[in-house]
This record gives sequence, C-alpha cells and structure tokens, in this order.
Amino acid sequence: MGKPLPGIFYRRRTLAVARELLGCTLCRRWHGRIIRGRITETEAYCGSHDLASHASRGKTARTAVMFGPPGHIYVYLVYGMYWCLNIVTERDGYPAAVLIRAAMVTGVPNQKTNGPGKLCRYFQINRTLNAKPLNRKTGLWIEPDAKKNSPLPMRRTPRIGVDYAGAYRDKLWRFVLTNPTKDYSK
Repeated sequence: MGKPLPGIFYRRRTLAVARELLGCTLCRRWHGRIIRGRITETEAYCGSHDLASHASRGKTARTAVMFGPPGHIYVYLVYGMYWCLNIVTERDGYPAAVLIRAAMVTGVPNQKTNGPGKLCRYFQINRTLNAKPLNRKTGLWIEPDAKKNSPLPMRRTPRIGVDYAGAYRDKLWRFVLTNPTKDYSK
C-alpha cells in the first residue's frame, strides 16, 4: 500500500490539482477490502466567481465544506439519485474543489467508472464521507502515481453539464487522461 498524497498537495491552485490527480489512485476501504482505481477524469471548480460552482450562490449548509480546509471531501447528490465526489482545494475560506469524474478500477480489466455517479456507486461513496478529511482513517484517500515520471498526456475540454454558467461553461477545466491503460514508467 502506497502513502496517501500529503495535505499540502491540495493546498494549491485548483487547476493544478485537477491536472495532477490524473493517474493517481483513488482508494476506498469498504468492509475489510480496499477498492482502487486510477483517476482518469477530473473537473475543476474555482471560487465563488465560477458560475458553474455550487459556491457561486455563497456559503450554505450544503457548500460550507467547500469554504473549509483543503483535502476535505465534498459529497453531494445530483438528480436525487447520484452521489458526486469532490476534493476541496486551495485555502481555508476560498471555495474551490475538484470533481473526480472517472477512474479505471485496478485489477479489473476494462472496468472504467464513467461518470461521477458510477464512480461513487462502485467505490461506495455517499454523504457519510461529506466534510471528512481525505485519509486512511476515514476510509477514502488518494495515492500518487508511483510510475509517473513526468506529466501524463491528457486533453482539456469544457466541463460537462454546466450550460447555465455563462462564460464559465466554456472554460477548459475538465481534464481527461488520453490513454489510461498505458504504463508511462518506461
């Protein structure tokens, strides 16, 4: 088992964190076993000025965790049925987070959790993790990509499902690993 990413990793600009989470391993301890998956897709949500962010409406009971310390888990429900996993970034008081959209499940050939709802279902992520720190004690953490020697090839696209966000709908703040099964250590 590798070491979790240190808390300082999340205390940086959200766009950098979103890019650098690609290739890292999402880990979930659930009923005595550990589920692992290589992160293949993320989206950045940067501050209260970002009209696609939940924080754009200010601090509420739902969004309070986004205004808290980096490295905490923000889980919310969409469409009344799908949980979404976000990791708080930047600094305490500044509402920013990275949505984990997809992962390739380790040890299961061609098992990709496309979409944040499927990811949360597979990794057993729900509201019980909301506002908790990302670490082994809570049962959810992220480990660095041990094989990564340099930035991984990825593409940037507009975020998904934010057509209501004015100019922010076109921001290239979605990051997708272009070849998630390739071993980049060579």
